[in-house]
Amino acid sequence: MDKFFAYKRNPVFQYLVIIAGTGLLAFAIKCICDPINLVTGGFTGLSILLKDLTDFFYPGGVPLWFANLALNIPVFLIAWKVKGKRFIGRTAIATALLSLWLYVIPELDFVSGDFTLAAVFGGVLSGISMGMILWANATTGGTEMVAILIQCKLKHYSVAQIMQVLDGMVVLAGLYVFGLRPSMYAIVLIFIASKVTDAILEGMKFSKAAYIITNQYEEVAKLIMETLDRGVTGLEARGMYSGEQKCMLYCVVSKKQIVLLKELVHQLDKDAFVIVGDVREVLGEGFIEYHGY
Repeated sequence: MDKFFAYKRNPVFQYLVIIAGTGLLAFAIKCICDPINLVTGGFTGLSILLKDLTDFFYPGGVPLWFANLALNIPVFLIAWKVKGKRFIGRTAIATALLSLWLYVIPELDFVSGDFTLAAVFGGVLSGISMGMILWANATTGGTEMVAILIQCKLKHYSVAQIMQVLDGMVVLAGLYVFGLRPSMYAIVLIFIASKVTDAILEGMKFSKAAYIITNQYEEVAKLIMETLDRGVTGLEARGMYSGEQKCMLYCVVSKKQIVLLKELVHQLDKDAFVIVGDVREVLGEGFIEYHGY
């Protein structure tokens, strides 16, 4: 494991991840989304639109790789001027690699007009590829770069909010050009891709956090520590209605242990108040060991 995490910190390994991630994303765009006109937002979605709209003037339309590169170049030049050279960094490399992959990968239709297969399979591949690229501290430019530049002027909006508007406009343009059905499936693809990306970046080992309010906090804490072998933290709290000082217990357990935890609390105090929430990632003893980057 130590050798693996050493590789993760290695810039060469990270660039290899970017190469693989952009290649997988290009495959999803060119061989799954483009054949059935799934406009999924971003500059790649605009590239699919431009390819269809220019087919009348240029046989086959403007190639995806060229459109993606042409759309990104002026944005990067502006970003270079506004944010500086260091800001562009790996994103410029990732954008160039994506255009290169779009040029190299042949035009093949892997879904044969099946919108459901395209939305699910394309969403999973897009999510994995974007997770890989973001994990390596890069992006593919496009609407994210535009959103960052706009946010410099509209500081009361977040980059995520501006990106949602920009990507929404691209999807609406796809609705106008290709119709309702492809746009609806494109939204499904975007949703799946976002969930897969989050899973890759935040980890798949979800845990549960429990807040326990009970008058028998010492007994409950001891039983949890002895039975579940999990640490428990006592937090000072005050009931705003009664004004009484209380000790609220806080404990993080695995998903399998949360049922047993609730049963243990109920055994000692049937009137206990238990709040359970999701925890994306837990670093530390008994969970995931942290390795710095």
